[in-house]
Amino acid sequence: MAPIGFVGLGIMGEGMANRLLSEGVAGGSEDNALIVWNRTQSKCTALKEKYPDKFVIIKDTAREVVEACDITYSMLSTPEVSKIVFEGDAGVLAGVSEGKSIVDCATLAEVDMQGMNKAVMDKGGRFLEAPVSGSKGPAAMGSLIFLCAGSDDLFNEIKDNGLKVMGKASHFFGTEVGAGTRAKLVVNSLMGTMLAAFGEGLALSESVGLDPNKMIEVIGQGAIQSPMFNLKGPKMVVKDHSPNFPLKHAHKDMKLASDMAKAAGVEYSVMDSAEVLYRNARDDADLNVADEDFSAVFEQVHKESTSDFSKKRMS
Repeated sequence: MAPIGFVGLGIMGEGMANRLLSEGVAGGSEDNALIVWNRTQSKCTALKEKYPDKFVIIKDTAREVVEACDITYSMLSTPEVSKIVFEGDAGVLAGVSEGKSIVDCATLAEVDMQGMNKAVMDKGGRFLEAPVSGSKGPAAMGSLIFLCAGSDDLFNEIKDNGLKVMGKASHFFGTEVGAGTRAKLVVNSLMGTMLAAFGEGLALSESVGLDPNKMIEVIGQGAIQSPMFNLKGPKMVVKDHSPNFPLKHAHKDMKLASDMAKAAGVEYSVMDSAEVLYRNARDDADLNVADEDFSAVFEQVHKESTSDFSKKRMS
Protein backbone atom coordinates (compact mmCIF):
# COMPACT_ATOMS: atom_id res chain seq x y z
CA MET A 1 0.00 0.00 0.00
CA ALA A 2 1.22 3.49 -0.85
CA PRO A 3 1.11 6.68 1.25
CA ILE A 4 -1.96 8.87 0.84
CA GLY A 5 -1.76 12.64 0.74
CA PHE A 6 -4.16 15.20 2.19
CA VAL A 7 -3.91 18.94 1.61
CA GLY A 8 -6.12 21.21 3.72
CA LEU A 9 -7.21 20.42 7.29
CA GLY A 10 -9.87 23.06 7.79
CA ILE A 11 -13.48 22.62 8.89
CA MET A 12 -14.08 19.89 6.31
CA GLY A 13 -10.62 18.47 5.68
CA GLU A 14 -9.95 17.75 9.33
CA GLY A 15 -12.92 15.42 9.60
CA MET A 16 -12.14 13.75 6.28
CA ALA A 17 -8.51 13.10 7.20
CA ASN A 18 -9.65 11.73 10.55
CA ARG A 19 -11.83 9.21 8.75
CA LEU A 20 -8.94 8.01 6.57
CA LEU A 21 -6.98 7.31 9.74
CA SER A 22 -9.70 5.96 12.02
CA GLU A 23 -11.04 3.58 9.37
CA GLY A 24 -7.61 2.23 8.45
CA VAL A 25 -7.39 3.49 4.87
CA ALA A 26 -4.20 5.36 5.73
CA GLY A 27 -1.69 5.47 8.57
CA GLY A 28 -1.44 1.75 9.28
CA SER A 29 2.25 1.55 8.36
CA GLU A 30 5.08 3.78 7.23
CA ASP A 31 4.48 2.61 3.66
CA ASN A 32 0.83 3.60 3.99
CA ALA A 33 1.30 6.81 5.96
CA LEU A 34 -1.08 9.74 5.75
CA ILE A 35 1.03 12.64 4.53
CA VAL A 36 -0.48 16.04 5.28
CA TRP A 37 -0.05 19.77 4.81
CA ASN A 38 -2.11 22.71 5.98
CA ARG A 39 -1.51 26.44 5.83
CA THR A 40 -1.75 26.52 9.63
CA GLN A 41 0.64 23.76 10.64
CA SER A 42 -0.81 23.43 14.13
CA LYS A 43 -3.76 21.60 12.53
CA CYS A 44 -1.33 18.99 11.19
CA THR A 45 0.34 18.65 14.58
CA ALA A 46 -3.01 18.20 16.32
CA LEU A 47 -3.97 15.44 13.88
CA LYS A 48 -0.67 13.63 14.42
CA GLU A 49 -1.01 13.89 18.20
CA LYS A 50 -4.57 12.57 18.07
CA TYR A 51 -3.37 9.33 16.47
CA PRO A 52 -0.09 8.43 18.22
CA ASP A 53 -0.36 4.84 17.00
CA LYS A 54 -0.78 5.88 13.35
CA PHE A 55 1.81 6.99 10.81
CA VAL A 56 1.12 10.64 10.06
CA ILE A 57 3.83 12.62 8.27
CA ILE A 58 3.74 16.42 8.12
CA LYS A 59 5.25 18.17 5.11
CA ASP A 60 6.30 21.81 4.79
CA THR A 61 4.59 22.34 1.43
CA ALA A 62 1.71 20.98 -0.62
CA ARG A 63 4.21 20.15 -3.37
CA GLU A 64 6.06 17.76 -1.05
CA VAL A 65 2.81 15.97 -0.21
CA VAL A 66 2.02 15.34 -3.87
CA GLU A 67 5.59 14.26 -4.62
CA ALA A 68 5.46 11.67 -1.83
CA CYS A 69 2.08 10.14 -2.73
CA ASP A 70 0.40 8.43 -5.66
CA ILE A 71 -2.99 9.88 -4.67
CA THR A 72 -3.53 13.22 -2.92
CA TYR A 73 -6.85 14.58 -1.68
CA SER A 74 -7.27 18.35 -1.49
CA MET A 75 -9.96 20.17 0.47
CA LEU A 76 -9.52 23.95 0.54
CA SER A 77 -12.01 26.55 1.68
CA THR A 78 -12.31 29.14 -1.10
CA PRO A 79 -11.49 29.61 -4.79
CA GLU A 80 -8.83 32.15 -3.83
CA VAL A 81 -7.07 29.76 -1.45
CA SER A 82 -7.41 26.88 -3.90
CA LYS A 83 -5.75 28.93 -6.64
CA ILE A 84 -2.82 29.93 -4.43
CA VAL A 85 -2.23 26.42 -3.10
CA PHE A 86 -2.66 24.79 -6.50
CA GLU A 87 -0.59 27.17 -8.61
CA GLY A 88 2.11 28.31 -6.18
CA ASP A 89 5.78 27.45 -6.59
CA ALA A 90 5.45 25.06 -3.66
CA GLY A 91 1.88 24.11 -4.49
CA VAL A 92 -0.02 21.05 -5.64
CA LEU A 93 0.67 21.38 -9.35
CA ALA A 94 4.40 21.80 -8.75
CA GLY A 95 4.45 18.31 -7.25
CA VAL A 96 2.57 16.62 -10.07
CA SER A 97 4.49 14.32 -12.39
CA GLU A 98 3.70 11.26 -14.49
CA GLY A 99 1.32 8.95 -12.63
CA LYS A 100 0.36 11.32 -9.81
CA SER A 101 -3.35 11.64 -8.99
CA ILE A 102 -5.21 14.61 -7.55
CA VAL A 103 -8.69 14.41 -6.02
CA ASP A 104 -9.99 17.93 -5.44
CA CYS A 105 -12.96 18.17 -3.09
CA ALA A 106 -13.43 21.94 -3.03
CA THR A 107 -16.38 23.80 -4.51
CA LEU A 108 -15.05 26.06 -7.26
CA ALA A 109 -16.29 27.62 -10.46
CA GLU A 110 -16.59 25.08 -13.24
CA VAL A 111 -13.92 26.81 -15.35
CA ASP A 112 -11.46 26.70 -12.44
CA MET A 113 -11.95 22.96 -11.98
CA GLN A 114 -11.48 22.41 -15.70
CA GLY A 115 -8.28 24.45 -15.66
CA MET A 116 -6.88 22.38 -12.81
CA ASN A 117 -7.76 19.19 -14.66
CA LYS A 118 -5.94 20.32 -17.79
CA ALA A 119 -2.88 21.43 -15.84
CA VAL A 120 -2.60 18.08 -14.05
CA MET A 121 -3.17 16.04 -17.20
CA ASP A 122 -0.61 18.11 -19.12
CA LYS A 123 2.00 16.91 -16.62
CA GLY A 124 0.98 13.27 -16.99
CA GLY A 125 -1.25 13.07 -13.94
CA ARG A 126 -4.86 12.11 -13.32
CA PHE A 127 -7.55 14.40 -11.93
CA LEU A 128 -10.90 13.81 -10.27
CA GLU A 129 -13.18 16.60 -9.16
CA ALA A 130 -15.05 15.44 -6.09
CA PRO A 131 -16.92 18.30 -4.40
CA VAL A 132 -18.98 17.14 -1.45
CA SER A 133 -22.49 17.63 -0.21
CA GLY A 134 -22.31 17.90 3.56
CA SER A 135 -20.75 20.04 6.25
CA LYS A 136 -18.60 19.67 9.38
CA GLY A 137 -20.76 17.03 11.07
CA PRO A 138 -21.09 14.70 8.06
CA ALA A 139 -17.36 15.10 7.38
CA ALA A 140 -16.55 13.93 10.90
CA MET A 141 -19.03 11.05 10.70
CA GLY A 142 -18.05 9.86 7.22
CA SER A 143 -21.44 10.65 5.73
CA LEU A 144 -20.52 13.10 2.97
CA ILE A 145 -21.85 12.71 -0.57
CA PHE A 146 -19.17 12.93 -3.28
CA LEU A 147 -20.14 14.39 -6.66
CA CYS A 148 -17.39 13.30 -9.02
CA ALA A 149 -16.24 13.73 -12.60
CA GLY A 150 -12.98 13.27 -14.44
CA SER A 151 -10.77 10.19 -14.45
CA ASP A 152 -12.99 7.13 -14.26
CA ASP A 153 -9.99 4.93 -13.45
CA LEU A 154 -9.13 7.09 -10.47
CA PHE A 155 -12.75 7.15 -9.30
CA ASN A 156 -12.91 3.35 -9.43
CA GLU A 157 -9.65 3.07 -7.49
CA ILE A 158 -10.84 5.15 -4.54
CA LYS A 159 -14.62 4.68 -4.42
CA ASP A 160 -14.42 1.57 -2.23
CA ASN A 161 -11.73 2.82 0.16
CA GLY A 162 -11.05 6.54 0.55
CA LEU A 163 -14.42 7.82 -0.67
CA LYS A 164 -16.25 5.02 1.10
CA VAL A 165 -14.90 5.86 4.57
CA MET A 166 -15.33 9.61 4.09
CA GLY A 167 -18.81 9.47 2.58
CA LYS A 168 -22.08 7.58 2.52
CA ALA A 169 -22.39 7.86 -1.26
CA SER A 170 -20.23 8.61 -4.28
CA HIS A 171 -21.70 9.60 -7.64
CA PHE A 172 -19.80 9.69 -10.92
CA PHE A 173 -21.15 12.15 -13.48
CA GLY A 174 -18.81 11.21 -16.32
CA THR A 175 -15.36 12.02 -17.59
CA GLU A 176 -16.09 15.68 -18.38
CA VAL A 177 -14.69 17.71 -15.51
CA GLY A 178 -17.20 20.35 -14.46
CA ALA A 179 -20.19 18.05 -14.15
CA GLY A 180 -19.48 17.36 -10.49
CA THR A 181 -19.19 21.07 -9.79
CA ARG A 182 -22.47 21.77 -11.59
CA ALA A 183 -24.20 19.13 -9.47
CA LYS A 184 -22.74 20.57 -6.27
CA LEU A 185 -23.86 24.11 -7.11
CA VAL A 186 -27.42 22.94 -7.79
CA VAL A 187 -27.48 21.15 -4.42
CA ASN A 188 -25.99 24.01 -2.41
CA SER A 189 -28.11 26.67 -4.04
CA LEU A 190 -31.24 24.69 -3.24
CA MET A 191 -30.03 24.06 0.32
CA GLY A 192 -29.34 27.73 0.95
CA THR A 193 -32.68 28.75 -0.49
CA MET A 194 -34.48 26.18 1.64
CA LEU A 195 -32.86 27.49 4.81
CA ALA A 196 -33.60 31.11 3.90
CA ALA A 197 -37.27 30.25 3.30
CA PHE A 198 -37.34 28.29 6.55
CA GLY A 199 -35.92 31.34 8.33
CA GLU A 200 -38.62 33.55 6.87
CA GLY A 201 -41.24 31.06 8.00
CA LEU A 202 -39.83 31.02 11.54
CA ALA A 203 -39.64 34.82 11.63
CA LEU A 204 -43.28 35.04 10.53
CA SER A 205 -44.29 32.49 13.16
CA GLU A 206 -42.56 34.47 15.89
CA SER A 207 -43.98 37.76 14.67
CA VAL A 208 -47.60 36.57 14.73
CA GLY A 209 -47.33 35.06 18.19
CA LEU A 210 -46.68 31.40 17.39
CA ASP A 211 -44.20 29.32 19.39
CA PRO A 212 -41.29 28.79 16.95
CA ASN A 213 -40.26 25.51 18.54
CA LYS A 214 -43.80 24.20 18.22
CA MET A 215 -43.77 25.25 14.57
CA ILE A 216 -40.47 23.43 14.03
CA GLU A 217 -42.16 20.34 15.45
CA VAL A 218 -45.14 20.78 13.12
CA ILE A 219 -42.92 21.30 10.08
CA GLY A 220 -40.98 18.17 11.02
CA GLN A 221 -44.13 16.05 10.94
CA GLY A 222 -45.29 16.86 7.44
CA ALA A 223 -44.30 16.57 3.80
CA ILE A 224 -41.88 19.51 4.05
CA GLN A 225 -39.85 18.01 6.90
CA SER A 226 -36.09 18.16 6.54
CA PRO A 227 -33.22 16.98 8.74
CA MET A 228 -31.68 20.42 8.20
CA PHE A 229 -34.73 22.15 9.64
CA ASN A 230 -34.82 19.82 12.64
CA LEU A 231 -31.11 20.30 13.32
CA LYS A 232 -30.78 24.03 12.79
CA GLY A 233 -34.21 25.34 13.73
CA PRO A 234 -33.93 25.21 17.53
CA LYS A 235 -30.46 26.76 17.36
CA MET A 236 -31.66 29.55 15.09
CA VAL A 237 -34.35 30.49 17.58
CA VAL A 238 -31.74 31.08 20.31
CA LYS A 239 -29.20 32.73 17.97
CA ASP A 240 -26.78 29.79 18.06
CA HIS A 241 -24.99 29.88 14.72
CA SER A 242 -21.83 27.97 15.58
CA PRO A 243 -20.26 27.32 12.19
CA ASN A 244 -20.59 23.99 10.44
CA PHE A 245 -20.82 25.62 7.00
CA PRO A 246 -19.82 29.29 7.17
CA LEU A 247 -22.30 31.73 5.69
CA LYS A 248 -19.65 33.35 3.47
CA HIS A 249 -18.96 29.97 1.85
CA ALA A 250 -22.67 29.27 1.40
CA HIS A 251 -23.06 32.61 -0.34
CA LYS A 252 -20.09 31.88 -2.59
CA ASP A 253 -21.74 28.68 -3.80
CA MET A 254 -25.11 30.39 -4.30
CA LYS A 255 -23.54 33.16 -6.37
CA LEU A 256 -21.74 30.60 -8.53
CA ALA A 257 -25.05 28.77 -9.02
CA SER A 258 -26.87 31.97 -9.95
CA ASP A 259 -24.19 32.77 -12.50
CA MET A 260 -24.47 29.23 -13.88
CA ALA A 261 -28.24 29.57 -14.20
CA LYS A 262 -27.90 32.88 -16.01
CA ALA A 263 -25.40 31.39 -18.45
CA ALA A 264 -27.73 28.42 -19.03
CA GLY A 265 -30.75 30.64 -19.63
CA VAL A 266 -32.72 29.27 -16.67
CA GLU A 267 -35.31 31.27 -14.70
CA TYR A 268 -33.78 31.37 -11.21
CA SER A 269 -35.51 34.26 -9.47
CA VAL A 270 -36.32 32.43 -6.23
CA MET A 271 -32.71 31.25 -5.83
CA ASP A 272 -31.40 34.67 -6.89
CA SER A 273 -33.46 36.36 -4.18
CA ALA A 274 -32.01 34.00 -1.58
CA GLU A 275 -28.52 34.75 -2.88
CA VAL A 276 -29.11 38.47 -2.29
CA LEU A 277 -30.28 37.76 1.26
CA TYR A 278 -27.11 35.81 2.01
CA ARG A 279 -24.98 38.50 0.37
CA ASN A 280 -26.57 41.16 2.54
CA ALA A 281 -25.95 39.05 5.64
CA ARG A 282 -22.33 38.43 4.64
CA ASP A 283 -21.66 42.12 4.06
CA ASP A 284 -23.48 43.49 7.12
CA ALA A 285 -20.77 44.76 9.48
CA ASP A 286 -23.24 45.19 12.35
CA LEU A 287 -24.47 41.61 12.14
CA ASN A 288 -20.92 40.28 11.64
CA VAL A 289 -22.09 36.79 10.67
CA ALA A 290 -19.94 36.01 7.61
CA ASP A 291 -17.94 33.43 9.57
CA GLU A 292 -20.96 32.07 11.43
CA ASP A 293 -23.04 29.15 10.19
CA PHE A 294 -25.19 29.84 7.15
CA SER A 295 -28.19 29.56 9.44
CA ALA A 296 -27.27 33.12 10.48
CA VAL A 297 -29.14 34.28 7.38
CA PHE A 298 -32.04 34.16 9.88
CA GLU A 299 -30.60 37.26 11.56
CA GLN A 300 -30.72 39.09 8.23
CA VAL A 301 -34.36 38.08 7.82
CA HIS A 302 -35.17 39.68 11.17
CA LYS A 303 -33.07 42.75 10.42
CA GLU A 304 -34.98 43.38 7.21
CA SER A 305 -38.32 42.82 8.96
CA THR A 306 -40.34 45.56 10.66
CA SER A 307 -42.46 43.50 13.05
CA ASP A 308 -42.40 44.34 16.74
CA PHE A 309 -40.86 40.93 17.44
CA SER A 310 -38.05 41.44 14.92
CA LYS A 311 -37.30 44.94 16.21
CA LYS A 312 -37.09 43.59 19.77
CA ARG A 313 -34.88 40.67 18.71
CA MET A 314 -32.46 42.99 16.91
CA SER A 315 -32.33 45.60 19.70
